Amino acid sequence: MRIVVDVAPLSHPRTGVGNYIRGSLIGLAGTGHEVVAFALVSRDGRAEIERALEGIDVESRLFEVPAAHALRTVWSRFGRVPVERLAGALDVFHFGDWWFPPQRGGLRSTMVHDLVPLHHPEWVHARTRWMHGSKYKGVGECDVVMVNSRFTGDDVVSTLGVAPERVHVAHPGVEPEFSPAGEWMDLGRPYLLTVATLEPRKNLDTLVAAHRLLAGDLALAVAGAAGWGNPPVLDAPGIVRLGYTPASDLPRLYRGASVVVYPSLFEGFGMPVVEAMACGVPVVASSHPSLDEACGDAAVRADPLDSEALAQGIRIALDRRDELVPRGLRHAASFTWGENARAHVEAWAAVA
Repeated sequence: MRIVVDVAPLSHPRTGVGNYIRGSLIGLAGTGHEVVAFALVSRDGRAEIERALEGIDVESRLFEVPAAHALRTVWSRFGRVPVERLAGALDVFHFGDWWFPPQRGGLRSTMVHDLVPLHHPEWVHARTRWMHGSKYKGVGECDVVMVNSRFTGDDVVSTLGVAPERVHVAHPGVEPEFSPAGEWMDLGRPYLLTVATLEPRKNLDTLVAAHRLLAGDLALAVAGAAGWGNPPVLDAPGIVRLGYTPASDLPRLYRGASVVVYPSLFEGFGMPVVEAMACGVPVVASSHPSLDEACGDAAVRADPLDSEALAQGIRIALDRRDELVPRGLRHAASFTWGENARAHVEAWAAVA
């Protein structure tokens, strides 16, 4: 098969969605199929994508255009030129949330990471609501809808009305760099760690309150770029704000942590949970069911809206480290990009 994959989100510094796309490409490149990374991007965006694709054996069709976002939007909503005009002949066109250009032939496949903009529009930027809302309207026209968790898959069926047989789960994987072996970050004192964009859904204010309740020597390190909305208050004593942390630095940061805490209110999957486990660190995670698959039975769960419950969860994780770390390593080992690619290819082959 010739598989054309929309990689436009890789034009920005990578977070969860970008890491998922890159990992999927790593897996797909090993399947023996012809894989094409395709996007309309700005000059800076092209350079960012090229860095993300280094070492991955895929064909690049990256078109540098002015006003790339506006052009993608117009092509999606009003365009009549098929994607094949730029991407070439294809058997599968697999696209994400940013645009959905028409195609002349082949399978039409899309990825849904979560339905947060529909369930909680107050948690996302207005542009995100608009972009995702437009894309969701066309999901039912796709031959295949890939999702990153069974939770998201069930949500797509019940909320968007997509036939269950069109929805296929491809859990994210963990790259080999995420392991207990290797250098670890030294922040000058023991620290808790959370990895999250600074936005309302990530619920960092509750984590800050929980950290205050611990009243011990543990710092709270916050790794994540500024998002939108009212930022969490991170100027309290004992909080270390690290800002955006490149994926290449995350393994060291995870390994150095005493506990990783992920108090998100709603996720598609929750990749930092599994990455932390793969690095040999105990995890405390929100009890919201969207995180069940990421956590398995290897994390301490806590009510994300209760700062005392989060603080108690952290105490439990510290006490049960010797139990949680091996359990987390076993759980994380089940998530590979090879398995992710297999799920994609099997879904497409079943329809072809």
